[in-house]
Amino acid sequence: MNVNEFRNITENLIKTFKIAGKVSEELFKNGLKIEIKSDGSPVSNGDLEVNNLIIKKINELTPNIPIISEENVDLNIKNTAKTFWLIDPIDGTREYIAGKDEYTLNAALIVNKIPIVGLVGVPKKNRLFYSYGPGNSYLIEGNDIKKINCKKKQPKNVIVALSSSSKPSEIILNKLKEYNVKSIVKMASSYKFCVIATGEYDIYAARERANEWDYAAGHAIAQNAGAIIKTLEGKPFLYGKEDYKNPSILIKRSENLDA
Repeated sequence: MNVNEFRNITENLIKTFKIAGKVSEELFKNGLKIEIKSDGSPVSNGDLEVNNLIIKKINELTPNIPIISEENVDLNIKNTAKTFWLIDPIDGTREYIAGKDEYTLNAALIVNKIPIVGLVGVPKKNRLFYSYGPGNSYLIEGNDIKKINCKKKQPKNVIVALSSSSKPSEIILNKLKEYNVKSIVKMASSYKFCVIATGEYDIYAARERANEWDYAAGHAIAQNAGAIIKTLEGKPFLYGKEDYKNPSILIKRSENLDA
């Protein structure tokens, strides 16, 4: 596929993401039905309905490309596909259930281990991020669409990191010290990737955690906006692992975080 095909697929998913976001909010207002999965994590009827909406549209657009979703995946089957979709219908389910505003809707198209297409909806913030290749990451906010490129929004020489934990480990704190981080903000879900893509924050570091579908869509948006994404050891961060497990990650808005 070429960039025009990726763009067509992505733009045809935008309406579905907007609808799915509204559905997630309506289901929350009506009272969610919640179950506990075998791994101890919660799942709601909101997760499942959003999952169905996104999968239905993707099957219409790319009927021959396999789809791997958090809510349908069989972890006993090894992933051997070179081109495939990764879906996390609601990343941050606990935040969603609690009525918080950082939960996200996610879909990414992986080609040869790289996330090329990514969509991340943030319904309660009225934001929708999408990307379809290097140099092509965008934010829809209200009725406005703008290209995003990791341009720094924080004051010059003020470096602000994101963390998924209120108490980052010593390993992560030491890594952040290498970049003269001034403060750390706790943030849930793949929204972290997106606000680095906009330049609102500078860096995110984490040890091995979560699964490929948690990161892929945000990864595409941030990397295609210009962010540098590797493991903590400086290795490429790639997708398509048989067990779907993420390695450690380091996302930098740019090589020079000061400006």
